[in-house]
Amino acid sequence: MANLKALNKQTAPKSVMPEKIIQFGEGNFLRAFVDWIIWNMNQKTNFNGSVVVVQPIDRGMVDWLNGQDCLYHVNLQGRLNGEAVNSLERIDVISRALNPYSQNAAFMALAEQPEIRFVISNTTEAGIAFDDTCKLSDAPASSYPGKLVQLLYRRFQTFNGDPKKGLIIMPCELIFLNGHHLKECIYKYIELWKDDFGADYEAFKEWFTKYNYVCATLVDRIVPGFPRKEIAEIQEKVGYKDNLVVQAEIFHLWVIEKAENMTCEELREEFPAEKAGLHVLIAESEKPYHERKVTLLNGPHTVLSPVTYLSGVDIVRDACNHEVLGKYIHKVQFEELMETLNLPMDELKQFAADVLERFNNPYVDHQVTSIMLNSFPKFQARDLPGVKTYLERKGELPKGLVFGLAAIITYYKGGKRADGAEIVPNDDQKIMDLLKELWATGDTQKVTDGVLAADFIWGEDLHNVAGLAELVKEYLDLIQEKGMLEAVKTII
Repeated sequence: MANLKALNKQTAPKSVMPEKIIQFGEGNFLRAFVDWIIWNMNQKTNFNGSVVVVQPIDRGMVDWLNGQDCLYHVNLQGRLNGEAVNSLERIDVISRALNPYSQNAAFMALAEQPEIRFVISNTTEAGIAFDDTCKLSDAPASSYPGKLVQLLYRRFQTFNGDPKKGLIIMPCELIFLNGHHLKECIYKYIELWKDDFGADYEAFKEWFTKYNYVCATLVDRIVPGFPRKEIAEIQEKVGYKDNLVVQAEIFHLWVIEKAENMTCEELREEFPAEKAGLHVLIAESEKPYHERKVTLLNGPHTVLSPVTYLSGVDIVRDACNHEVLGKYIHKVQFEELMETLNLPMDELKQFAADVLERFNNPYVDHQVTSIMLNSFPKFQARDLPGVKTYLERKGELPKGLVFGLAAIITYYKGGKRADGAEIVPNDDQKIMDLLKELWATGDTQKVTDGVLAADFIWGEDLHNVAGLAELVKEYLDLIQEKGMLEAVKTII
């Protein structure tokens, strides 16, 4: 290890490009997803832009980043078109990193740079929030939307409300319609600080509304983060002592819903990720893609987990390659859930095939037990809509999904697996108590009725779904009688 070089711009080449993007957030996800995408855009299109990172809270990693001149490697792992991929790329798009709590003047000066055009963020789900104790004079405001309004107002003043100096704002926080929530917060701050803006208030508000573009986005890439186990081997391979290596799966998807005051074409022109051959979709609405992800990625996860675990298999990848469980997963995804969505079928098939490649990642031992936390609420959000839509469209219940529900109910019985492993469900105490009480009766009819009638789980009585109670009871009996693996065989 002695021959490793420090990683900085003296020891490694670093591009110098105009700063076009302010990025709130310096964590693993943004560095392995957004910054990797921008790096690709710089390599493959005329985008020619760099990123200034702003630390959203007072404690963070900007000193580490600056210590390496903001250079680091991304290690992508997974399957692409059936082939195992394990690549390493050095990312050089971050020009510098700022802490607005100790470098407020430098942070606010970003608003005065004419070439800045984009703001991207990932400040956790809690980051997009309105805090009415923030003041315009704070250095900086405590919330992310507050800091953003401070920057926008400075920009408005600096360029006298120039229509061409508005910003394109693309939040990546994991909340549905994140851009809509952020925009709402921005307007609340504009109202809160109305008196501070004085005579500028109306003009500033109008400039924000007309010439700034807030887009909702959907992001999708699993980022395990710093590769603790393999770090020595990776550093040896790249020849640098890089303490900011970030590991991620090869799959990536970014759906950007264009702002209402611009067209998809205008956004594609300014942010040419699609031209770079990346999986970045600029769309009229992110909603169908959000539904597709929840249905075809999270939906199968929720039902495959208890079926797989109670069949004696612990890893998602092994389930995909199992002669019986693999068929079950395929049935749920391609024959049932896919039939409930409203996007073109070829698009759905491609996405589902990508999902199976992700489940089959040779580098990630994804434990099915880690997916089973809160299985009932997950089924309610991810699979129940599919059960109802399928019934509506086909006139019958989707057997694989209903079997999955029976498997969840069986899993919550506890006890031991066939191989002697202890079954330890984990959920809201109220749900755990209900299942314990129901299984204590030893009567599958009572178990079925008690679970389906629990409106604190479902928000309704599921006895109203035609035929569901009968089929759940039938599958519970089948699993009790034959064991999980034999029971699965009867439905595939």
